[in-house]
Amino acid sequence: MCHVLIIEDNLIAALDIREVLREAGATSFAYAGSEDEAVAAAKVDPPDLITADVSLAGGSGPEAVRRIEARLGSRPVIFITGAPDRRLVRERHLVIGKPFATNRLSAAFRSIAPV
Repeated sequence: MCHVLIIEDNLIAALDIREVLREAGATSFAYAGSEDEAVAAAKVDPPDLITADVSLAGGSGPEAVRRIEARLGSRPVIFITGAPDRRLVRERHLVIGKPFATNRLSAAFRSIAPV
């Protein structure tokens, strides 16, 4: 089982991400459209994996991830962004550009999702 927190302020993109990850093996999802919503969602139901857009209307994906990991510990993360930045890559953190290729997101998920 893998519970994924999708941090994305574009609903269509969030639904696309959910569909790809469901097909790749994710079993449950939570959504957040802002940094504060993401932190609140993670408190209620801690995610096994996080996908995050870098630029959000209400904050930033990297800051949301930092806040979540400060509270819950390190998580695998896939940043999905229109402006890829290699500085976001760390152990268990990947970066994929938008628009994303379905097979690339699926492969990224499979490579870092907890078993």
